[in-house]
Order: sequence, then C-alpha cells, then structure tokens
Amino acid sequence: MDRIVILTGAGISAESGMGTYRGPGGLWDSMRIADLATPEGYARDPARVHEFYNMRRQRSATVAPNAAHEAIARLQRDYGGKVTLITQNVDGLHEAAGSPSVIHMHGRLAGALCTACDHRWDAPDEMSPGHPCPACAAPEARPDVVWFGEMPYHMEEITAALARCTLFAAIGTSGQVYPAAGFVQEAFRAGAHTVEINLEPSAVVSDFAETRFGRATQTVPAWVDDVLGR
Repeated sequence: MDRIVILTGAGISAESGMGTYRGPGGLWDSMRIADLATPEGYARDPARVHEFYNMRRQRSATVAPNAAHEAIARLQRDYGGKVTLITQNVDGLHEAAGSPSVIHMHGRLAGALCTACDHRWDAPDEMSPGHPCPACAAPEARPDVVWFGEMPYHMEEITAALARCTLFAAIGTSGQVYPAAGFVQEAFRAGAHTVEINLEPSAVVSDFAETRFGRATQTVPAWVDDVLGR
C-alpha cells in the first residue's frame, strides 16, 4: 500500500493570517526565541511567556483554514493509501479544514499542560502564572507547546511512519528546526520520493528530489490534484 507522509510548517498557515516565525517579518524578527520559547525563558518571566501565548491563542481563534489546509484534508479523505499528516504548527487549522487525523509534534495552542502531574486539558483564552491544574490543583499550568530544548511529541509514531512511506512532502517549512528538518533524509533512506512545497527554498532544499515553489493556496491544491490523478 502506498503511504504518504506530509510535514507542514508555519508557511501553510501564513495566508490564513497566522504569522510565520522565521524569515522577513517573522515573529522571531522582533522577539527573542530565548525569552518566549524556551524553558529557561519561562522560568525567568512566566508572565511574559503566558502573555505571548495568550495573544497567539486569541489570534488563532480569529482565523480560518485556507485552500492549502482544505486540499490536504481532501487528500486524507480521498487517497486510496495511507496519509499521515504531521504538523509543526500549534494552530488548529488542519482540524478546522476537516483533516481527520493530525500529529501535533510541537503541541497545540489550544492546550494546557500541568508540569506537576502531566495532565492535559483545553486551555482557557487567558492563562497566567499560578494557573491551577484541574486534575491535581497544582499551580503549575503552562501552554502545551514544545519549546526549544524540549523533545517533540509523538516521535516514535513519526519515525515509524517515515520508515514506511513511499512519498514524503514538506509544505511551508523553513528546514531550520530539527528533528523535523531531518525527516526528508529519513524518508529518502526508506526509498520514498520527496517533494518540497514552499514559498521559497528551505535550508534543506537540496535534500529533496522535487520542488514546487509558490503560494501555498495555489501550489498545494495543484499537488494534491496530481497525487489524486485529477
């Protein structure tokens, strides 16, 4: 059975109004990663980190999936083989577009995590230092997102999918963040055809057998049509 693995990054959500993190105009142009997206930054100033993720959470609630998200959902529904969708994004736009299954390797903006008991629940619009866990009441709630220096979620499942895939596509990724930037090499070793779909070449573009450049809302639906033979 043919098996497709798709990795998506911030570029697929940019046209929905969710800003990218890297590149011109990205969030990390004006904000320091070390302050907002590391365990050390959270330890230094948890209020500032909560404020940032409250803002991102509220922003994500105002945007809608675009044609690229919808095309991937269509591929998952209509393809005759297995389609595994992995996203680096913490928004919920793939689910909003109708994707039946999404692996969130970097967590979800809509989630909260208790660092005392590992309980997870739907985050409120506003979180702050000392927010209590609904399971154990410890004041240890944080955003359920993976920060730099932390292990991404679901790596065993992802590794297994890459080892079996026949087609690997990276969509809207910078190729600068590992381990995701190395997925193309894992897929290549498994014998898969590899394709990068991006607005511009990523840092690992030379690792791909095929490239398609342009706006995600145009390139992704066209690629999905090709895969489905339409």
